Amino acid sequence: MSDHHYDVLILGSGAAGLTAAIYAARANLEPTLIHGMQPGGQMTITTDVENFPGFPEIIQGPWLMEQIQAQAEGVGTNMISDLIIEANLQKKPFKLTGDSGNTYTCNALIISTGAEAKWLGLDSELKYQGFGVSACATCDGFFYRGKQVAVVGGGNTAVEEAIYLTKHATKVMLIHRRNSLRAEKMLQKRLLANPKIEIIWDSALEEVMGKHEGPMPEVTGIRVRNIKTDNITEYSLEGVFIAIGHQPNTSIFVNQLKMDEEGYLITQPDSTATNIPGIFAAGDVQDNKFRQAVTAAGTGCMAALETEKYLANIVNQTTMAAQ
Repeated sequence: MSDHHYDVLILGSGAAGLTAAIYAARANLEPTLIHGMQPGGQMTITTDVENFPGFPEIIQGPWLMEQIQAQAEGVGTNMISDLIIEANLQKKPFKLTGDSGNTYTCNALIISTGAEAKWLGLDSELKYQGFGVSACATCDGFFYRGKQVAVVGGGNTAVEEAIYLTKHATKVMLIHRRNSLRAEKMLQKRLLANPKIEIIWDSALEEVMGKHEGPMPEVTGIRVRNIKTDNITEYSLEGVFIAIGHQPNTSIFVNQLKMDEEGYLITQPDSTATNIPGIFAAGDVQDNKFRQAVTAAGTGCMAALETEKYLANIVNQTTMAAQ
């Protein structure tokens, strides 16, 4: 166990954290980035990526994150592998404690711990994750042009994803456990008016079916159970989208940083600044709307630039006070 102090700490190694590291390093801030159990963030469980600028051909999510990490390290970012389990943000320097027992203090902190999609917990769901099972229609919907897909959920996210998928798929089945939707009325009206969408009421996804012939697994259908009758029905399709919400990774910041009712960090308008000066939040940890790698990278850039300005102001104030 040991103690370490840095001027700038970045927590999280997804698109937001790595982009923040690149910009901070290029500003000579000598940033240190701490990544946990999933270096690279959610992109590491995304197979085909076709919407990240600069790549006209389909690329792999893990490869993309490896390239961004290499770029961050190449410009001088110090990388540490540890799982942060505790944070004390009530006084400066800010203090983080790792599962390793090591402690890390810093003068400025960029939080980019991201958010995780909520999953149903089915073995078959995990088996085909990234190979026909997704939690992001705007990320993966394009790959289901001319195919049939299903969306699981009944809130705003599920309805929005179902409507979006009709731009690509020939048919979208919305599977919901209840006999009424929880989504906003205007969204429900748009959903019900769309001829490509069929709602499977009072039902739960029991199993994702597929095959392993060829180079990669493929989804071929689903098994759905009617909650009221226990009857099982099988449907043939090529894609399944789980849309039961996301959970931001902010538990260690509860009662320290301002959050919305879902746990996302609240930042100031047109800024990544949190309610505590010197702490900035970037990426999906503060974005419950877009949740795209490119928008996460954009806020990572913002966080680094704002951190640079924050630290420069501290130096100026210290210099003036000493005169």
